Amino acid sequence: MAKKFIDVMDTTFRDGFQSVFGGRVLMEDFFPALEAAKEAGVTHFEFGGGARFQSLFFYLQENAFEMMDKFREIVGPDANLQTLSRGINTVMLDTGSRELVDLHAKMFKKHGTTTIRNFDALNDVDNLAFSAECIKKHGLKHEAVITMMDLPPGCEGAHGVDFYEKTLRNMLASGLAYDSICFKDASGTANPQKVYETIKMARKLLPKKTHIRLHTHETAGISVSCYLAALEAGADGIDLAAAPVSGGTSQPDILTMLHAVKGKNYDLGGLDVERVLKYQEVLANSLEDYFMPPEATQVSPLIPFSPMPGGALTANTQMMRDSKILHKYPLVIKAMREVVEKGGYGTSVTPVSQFYWQQAFNNVMFGDWKKIAPGYGKMVLGYFGKTPTAPDAEVIKKASEDLKLDPTTENPLDIADRDEKKSVAYWKSVLEKEEIETTEENIFIAASCDQKGIAFLKGEGPLMVRKNDEETKKGSKSMSSSVGNYTVVVDGEKFNVQVAEGADAEVTVKEVEKLSTENTQDTYSESAAGLVEIPASVPGNVWKILVTPGDKVKKDDTIIILESMKMEIDIKAPQDGIIARINTKTNDTVEEAQILATME
Repeated sequence: MAKKFIDVMDTTFRDGFQSVFGGRVLMEDFFPALEAAKEAGVTHFEFGGGARFQSLFFYLQENAFEMMDKFREIVGPDANLQTLSRGINTVMLDTGSRELVDLHAKMFKKHGTTTIRNFDALNDVDNLAFSAECIKKHGLKHEAVITMMDLPPGCEGAHGVDFYEKTLRNMLASGLAYDSICFKDASGTANPQKVYETIKMARKLLPKKTHIRLHTHETAGISVSCYLAALEAGADGIDLAAAPVSGGTSQPDILTMLHAVKGKNYDLGGLDVERVLKYQEVLANSLEDYFMPPEATQVSPLIPFSPMPGGALTANTQMMRDSKILHKYPLVIKAMREVVEKGGYGTSVTPVSQFYWQQAFNNVMFGDWKKIAPGYGKMVLGYFGKTPTAPDAEVIKKASEDLKLDPTTENPLDIADRDEKKSVAYWKSVLEKEEIETTEENIFIAASCDQKGIAFLKGEGPLMVRKNDEETKKGSKSMSSSVGNYTVVVDGEKFNVQVAEGADAEVTVKEVEKLSTENTQDTYSESAAGLVEIPASVPGNVWKILVTPGDKVKKDDTIIILESMKMEIDIKAPQDGIIARINTKTNDTVEEAQILATME
């Protein structure tokens, strides 16, 4: 009797890279491994979308559409190349207008995509309807998703089998067009028994030949058990990755899963152990220079208490590492439990996982519920759709006060369509003003990446790849860890310096101590002169400077905007006055309490 063929999607080059390196892997570095994957018999790849789309523009000085074209060229015309899309967000920072959602499907079809996996973190079926229509209109396969997780212990109200059955029934009743169904557990916290019962339920409700998949992560240590439970319940496909970007915060390893199904009636994609071994060897060699965050390789029993997705975990810890506040990580994870419960139990997957993280981060840095993160606030107020359960009433009130927004039940797409800055015409005009070619690709890059997209298109995007050098391999500090923006003091004069990847630069303890002394003296002199200092409230990067010396400002006017943990943090004037000095520049990395400006 022939074994049941199980379709394996190789997530190495999208979710694997995202879960381990925050998506920051250069295409020329991984293409040899892609060739090896093809030789190993892999025919189904996740190759773009999600945060991996923006990371190329933000950090790698690469065009995601060009990467997708080259990927398709390597694997050939018959491979199933799949991307990840967040429903009405697609791959954008915020809800897209209808014309931008349509442009997403059009551009991804043009650049080699076969299938789009389409999910909504709130499991609001209405948020999938229009994007599904666009995906099918442009000739792509639509994989409709129900997002899963386990609730933190002691929480209840959603994310049981009955909740997933209700969501699936709503999906079927809506007439949503789909080619396959995926149950996506980004945090890897759904327990094996629930997975089994959920897939069994879906198999009974769906037409007999419907392709059903499970996606999970190893973050909580139960991914292989969940995959075995899904296969036993009748799943047709699973997602796996290749070492060294497998396990830990990523998907289970291909070889591990091949071992787990020995003696069972499953054929995992026709893959052969020896050919996969060769593929993993080439991949390891391709990535040997990349810094591997230790948390990316770990399994954490605390993740079900958060729950924190693998794809977001390392991106966030790397940002905390860059900002020198990684010691706050356990506190943020601990704070997430309350944030999830009071937020209405949206699934912890992008963008909601980032909303949870940002609010937990704010609760740790500013005090419990003192500052509402914009994304979290808009979610509880209804601007992204309907949450599975009603958010906490006091949190809704606080969000409304902080963001100066009323709660809403309006369709998020209708809200976006009224926003001029979410129109194709607006972004075309921005490109024209910047003298950038107004191709549909460039319009979508600008719309989805905002000012960072414009910077990329102007050739001004930073290169921020975390690589080890030869000294790191010997146990010394990597020069690559010094990549970034610095303020250097020479003879009492401050200079802003950007250290690029591969630059011949060194930062010693002595230099750092001297810089600290100079900063302290400068601060004291300005205080003594009667100037009011305006410090950074959190560590981050300078996103925008809205004033210049000599400008008159009112109390609470925003003068500088920082970007921290994917949030815009407003730095406001503490009183009425005149800006005396700006001590930073756009793109500078700043620390908490660092003096950004002074006023009189």
